[in-house]
Amino acid sequence: MSTGAALPDQEETLAPDLLERVLAKLGFSNRPAPTLRGLEGLYGAWCLKVSFDNVRKLIALSQPSGGPLPGDSAADFFDSWLRYGSGGTCWAANGALHALLAALGFVPVRGIATMLVSPKAPPNHGTVCVPLEGKRYLVDASILHGVPLELSASGSGAIEHAAWGVQAMLRQEQWSVRWRPLHVPAGIECRIEVLGTTAAAFHDMHEKTRAWSPFNYELYARRNRGGGVIGTAFGKRVEFDAAGAMAERALPADERRRFLIEEFGIAEELARALPGDTPTPPPPWVRHGAAGAGRPFP
Repeated sequence: MSTGAALPDQEETLAPDLLERVLAKLGFSNRPAPTLRGLEGLYGAWCLKVSFDNVRKLIALSQPSGGPLPGDSAADFFDSWLRYGSGGTCWAANGALHALLAALGFVPVRGIATMLVSPKAPPNHGTVCVPLEGKRYLVDASILHGVPLELSASGSGAIEHAAWGVQAMLRQEQWSVRWRPLHVPAGIECRIEVLGTTAAAFHDMHEKTRAWSPFNYELYARRNRGGGVIGTAFGKRVEFDAAGAMAERALPADERRRFLIEEFGIAEELARALPGDTPTPPPPWVRHGAAGAGRPFP
């Protein structure tokens, strides 16, 4: 590993050489300062160059189990991103973003949230918030909202963008962020349960996804590109253009590899190792066959 491996209850420190290689690939010749301007530049670059995807997770779950899930440490996440172009799912990607921010002198905090795909959905999402200059800014490595989202004292806030914009609302002392998943273009809410949790909590939540997650069965990938959003979700290629219009079509199995390599920059070695999709079963918290089982999103 490029940095000393941290135990789940410890904060991970990025080695200087790894940090410099990550910043270079993000497009920085100098380290972003721990200011709002620096945060805007860093998060904007992340949203354009680091995908939210489950490529490595699908590969890992198709093989005999052993060791942490892919990207559980920031070093593993960034080593793979630098070598293969792969990203990760929420616990991995937001954990890595947290480590990167800390290495640059920010004081980020981890958050646990719930993607409200059902009233019974349990906490199922990791996020990152950065206190800065007396304010708090959400920078989520899964939602990829392009610009830090201020969790304003006024109780509301928004990123105004047709493709990847979000709206934040404070309800009963809990923030909810409305956004557009690729497979739910009408939008869903992400309710933040707690801001200020530990590396151990992220590790434990990540491990619990071995039993069930919609990212355990079918390819999902998302990134911002050219003023819009591009990706694949549950067998479809999906795009939101800069005006917010959605286009989707089937992405057959024989096209997935080309899509990942040519449009996402995933290394051919990794794309070839990806197993085929299998149908996503209902989540444990929804009775089999119950209405609304559909395509849950953690």
